[in-house]
Amino acid sequence: MLIRRGVGVLVLLGVLALLVLGLREAEHRVFGGGSSPGAEVTVTIPRGASIGEIGTILAKAKVVDSASRFELEAFGSSGLQPGTYVLRVHDGYDRAITALEAGPPPRPTKKLVIPEGLAARDIAQLTPKVGLSGADYEAAVKRAKPPEGFLQGSEKAATMEGFLFPATYDVQQPPTGDELVGQQLEAFTNNFDQVDMTKAKKKNLTPYDVLKVASMIEREAVYPPDRRKIAAVIYNRLKAKMPLGIDATIQYAVGSWEPLKASDLDIDSPFNSRKVRGLPPTPIAAPGLASLQAAADPANVDYLYYVAIPGDPQHKHFFTKSFDEFLQFQKDHPA
Repeated sequence: MLIRRGVGVLVLLGVLALLVLGLREAEHRVFGGGSSPGAEVTVTIPRGASIGEIGTILAKAKVVDSASRFELEAFGSSGLQPGTYVLRVHDGYDRAITALEAGPPPRPTKKLVIPEGLAARDIAQLTPKVGLSGADYEAAVKRAKPPEGFLQGSEKAATMEGFLFPATYDVQQPPTGDELVGQQLEAFTNNFDQVDMTKAKKKNLTPYDVLKVASMIEREAVYPPDRRKIAAVIYNRLKAKMPLGIDATIQYAVGSWEPLKASDLDIDSPFNSRKVRGLPPTPIAAPGLASLQAAADPANVDYLYYVAIPGDPQHKHFFTKSFDEFLQFQKDHPA
């Protein structure tokens, strides 16, 4: 009896072993698998992709043999991260899931220095330094929108001019225009949040108005203490309903920051602030934080005119309320 029972147990174990092997063979036929990892393959998992969609992406890249099997294996995962991964053909379910749970490796970066006072067209000339074509950058700028809630009432921004904050950026490689513009808009929001709008609001100026004023200050001021004085001139001229008469707005319309020619002064453009009263339709360049703060907090002076002091090593300006003094200074200090 003991022998027969022992034989029975052995037979039962044998049957179970065959059953397991059969199940594994069936699983292999249904789901595939078991191949050794092969060549490297790059896959991108988009943000918001479901486990099923991720499985389909991996199966198409042959990282796993079955999207359905991947979905089963990944059920209950701690979280699969979007991004770009370098995996291997036939990497297997466990290795793929582990990689996606860890998240994509950091992409290499290149630094891009964007100085203050550049228009979007100027920045586009810098982006090839980090491998991004100017055309791709400009296309991303056109797709972008101002930060939500920045524009007030019926305000509209015809362009993204002024919002492309100047700073030093770590641009991920390979670069995309949308990513760089996104970094600039985030930096703009972070910096504008530091601007005290109290005085500007008392003058009925919106944040977008302040941005326009700051862009003009950035192009006009070189000597830092002049910023708030130039802001005061702009405020005072707006109050007096005088044309702003700022050459930088005309340079923007002409398309060059080079000194203006006499013929440029008559250009037919809403940016010709010698002819058209009020603020320009859009900012003319990207101001830094110092110019933004000056635009929102002008000096308490009654100046209406200013002119660069010829030959001054610090590029200071002469300021006055009197038009006659302004003319006399120019006469006494020819450029």
